Amino acid sequence: MRALSLSPLHRLSAAAPVVLRVVTGVVFVAHGWQKLTQMGPAGFGNDMLAGLGVPAPVFFGYAVTFLELVGGVLLIVGGLSRIIALLLAIQLVVATLLVKVDLGIIAPSGSPLPGAELDLALIAALLGVVLLGPGRPSVDHAVGIEDTVPVAATPTAGTGIAARR
Repeated sequence: MRALSLSPLHRLSAAAPVVLRVVTGVVFVAHGWQKLTQMGPAGFGNDMLAGLGVPAPVFFGYAVTFLELVGGVLLIVGGLSRIIALLLAIQLVVATLLVKVDLGIIAPSGSPLPGAELDLALIAALLGVVLLGPGRPSVDHAVGIEDTVPVAATPTAGTGIAARR
């Protein structure tokens, strides 16, 4: 049975938070950049958010654009990772509830918008960063904000608690 477990991969488990953080950061930078360059933050607010009944849509258009662009860059480099991931997760939960709740996970054929599958996957990745931390390498570790790194899950003295460095 051990041959089926892919046990040599356990040595790579410490890379999981880095992969989650960097890939998710790239996705948010792309979305923030699109809002900044194609719609403009005010246009995003007036065209999208106002139609959804969001109060102060231009303000929130700028806030969302800034959070996605700057927050995405911070995730990529691992700066303030847990806080940024939490803020992005909250923003994405609100956006999903406002826009995708009626569409479902997979939108019906011919729907003007995709379903919530990408949103849910990004929320899961962001919660992974919140729970696991940024991993190494990251700015958070370099400046001392984070000092632990999850390691391969090996139970300690029968407690079932994974060891941490």
